[in-house]
Amino acid sequence: MRALSHALETGRLHHAYLFTGTRGVGKTTIARILAKALNCERGVQARPCGACEACTGIDAGRFVDCIELDAASNRGVDEMTQLLENAVYAPTAGRYKVYVIDEVHMLSTHAFNAMLKTLEEPPPHVVFVLATTDPQRVPVTVLSRCLQFNLKNMPAPAIAGHLARILGAEGVEHDAGALDRIGRAAAGSMRDALSLLDQAIAFGAGSVRETEVREMLGLVDAGWLVRILDALVEGDGRTLVDIADSMLTANAPFERALSDLAQLLQRIALAQVGALGDADDPETLQRFAQSIAAEDLQVYYQIVTHGARELPLAPDAHTGFTMVLLRLLAFRPSTGTESARPEAAPPRARPAPSKAERVAPPAAARVAPPPSIERAVPSAAAPDASPVARSEAPRAAPPDRQPFDGDWPALAARLDVSGFVRQFMEQSELLETDGPRLRVRVPIRPLAEPGTVRRVREALAAHFGADVRLDVEVGPVQGRTAAVVSAQQRADRQAQAQAAIESDPFVRTLIDEFDGSIVPGSVRPREHRQTPGGSE
Repeated sequence: MRALSHALETGRLHHAYLFTGTRGVGKTTIARILAKALNCERGVQARPCGACEACTGIDAGRFVDCIELDAASNRGVDEMTQLLENAVYAPTAGRYKVYVIDEVHMLSTHAFNAMLKTLEEPPPHVVFVLATTDPQRVPVTVLSRCLQFNLKNMPAPAIAGHLARILGAEGVEHDAGALDRIGRAAAGSMRDALSLLDQAIAFGAGSVRETEVREMLGLVDAGWLVRILDALVEGDGRTLVDIADSMLTANAPFERALSDLAQLLQRIALAQVGALGDADDPETLQRFAQSIAAEDLQVYYQIVTHGARELPLAPDAHTGFTMVLLRLLAFRPSTGTESARPEAAPPRARPAPSKAERVAPPAAARVAPPPSIERAVPSAAAPDASPVARSEAPRAAPPDRQPFDGDWPALAARLDVSGFVRQFMEQSELLETDGPRLRVRVPIRPLAEPGTVRRVREALAAHFGADVRLDVEVGPVQGRTAAVVSAQQRADRQAQAQAAIESDPFVRTLIDEFDGSIVPGSVRPREHRQTPGGSE
């Protein structure tokens, strides 16, 4: 509204304004404020006093020179003709006659034609303020004679903040989480938010609490969604089915559950890039941000949104919801020798190594392994090794495996793993190597869960061709990790690419002779991909 404020302050007024936007964003309210700004007894100004006779009369709907018309119920040419016949007369009590026509797109073609003549040659004391939710249905001949302002939807935090100010002034007890839920449910409409607020006050017997607002809006208990993601991370299909059955018993809205699950995944993605801001339960969001890989999160989000779209095609909502959860589990990445199938199913055979994997490593990479790994493991497994590890006989290292030279970040880069195991290898640091025993530290406790440690140990054993004992502790990671090394390598490649571009003779000619410049962020290092033949 900056342009409108400047027009009022400088006296450069137009004879017709058009406000567009969805329901409840303030089109009619701004039209009345404009009428007050034009007729305020203190003069034409961007901020009317709100206390003079003209301002209070317009607020009460009794000001004779502010005429409001609902085009949805007065859409004929006769009503419009009668309205415009009085436009030629000077205002009675104010400076301007302000005609506020709401839902102007509902006028008939003949009514628009009747109004067009007045819009072309308006009297100097007449101002038209038109409001519509569908500007596409307004004739272009009318649009071309109006200053158009498109009002945007209000963001949920702004709605919640305004509701908090209202409840504070009224002395109504409330929860911040409850107002946040109302702000999201209003979908950008302040009018809808106020209606929901009145309903929430009545529902809560004079207070606005999050639990009661959730029940009123039919929202899904956030605890169910957290349990779903926990079971998904652990690969527990039985628990996923039990959760769906429990939600059916509680008469949960499965359509809304998928929508809320998609919103939860989106907030987790924001937490991964550090753009979460103020949010409820940030500890849970950060926990999932650390335990779910970014690429897996995108797959989950796509499955949930597609599942919500296909839910009406299912035999019933419970069946469709259960299948969406099982689809999430089916597309959950498997690591090492782990299989995404139920435990009763036989493990899948490991695929034969590709041609690229069979290529011998360069001579520089053939570092003699330290005795701790070269001797592999003794014939008896370590006392605290898992039953799976004790049941396997020692294996000789395959000839195509690179020996461990103590470089933990390099080992993490060589392992063909994903999901939790990839996060473990990238975020952990190696503390000690003692024979078949590796002691590492991870920054968060979810990475030290027994299931995750077991899968990491299996991946390492498959890589070395021998059983490995893995001791994991949780604490601040200060040494070299694969994530730190990868970030440093990316920064180095970016710096080299930037330097190469800046020193390129052709680029220097463009900069010097044409006063050009390199757009910040436009330079990207070239990614080298290895072909199956081994060449780049």
